[in-house]
Amino acid sequence: MNRPAVFMRAPAEMVSIRPAQAADIAALNGVIERAILAWNLPERVKRLSLPSYRYQEHDLAHLHIVVAEDGAHAIVGVAAWEEAGARDVPSGKRGLLLHGIFVDPAKQKQGVGSRLLDAAMNAALESGFDGLLVKAQADASGFFAVRGMTRLPVENRERDYPHRFWQPV
Repeated sequence: MNRPAVFMRAPAEMVSIRPAQAADIAALNGVIERAILAWNLPERVKRLSLPSYRYQEHDLAHLHIVVAEDGAHAIVGVAAWEEAGARDVPSGKRGLLLHGIFVDPAKQKQGVGSRLLDAAMNAALESGFDGLLVKAQADASGFFAVRGMTRLPVENRERDYPHRFWQPV
């Protein structure tokens, strides 16, 4: 799914969103690492969970991964998505599952995360899905709520992720 870059203005600079390429893997994983290390979690938890958030080149064949670049062409944000499982979305709906939005802490609160979320919402709409599903890290719940996403109820405590959000497209 190669799409042309979409140019959007962040408050401080131009930010472009484009599909990730194999050459981007190290830089985008650097953004993910810096973002995770800034989470409000015990250091040991962050250190142990970090490997599961890193992408490998083969992930490009299975996920749609996009990067946000600043005016200097540095990668400052990452988002990835794929089709959501039927049991994770509201009954009778089809959705894209947003694996995460990661923004370099030095670029947070400048609109980069919103641009990445918009890219995922546009992908859901263009692909004929009913909406976008997010399984958010607890610290990010406020971001998704402010963006108008609805928190889904936990119906099965053993199966449902506690911070799930849904946005129809």
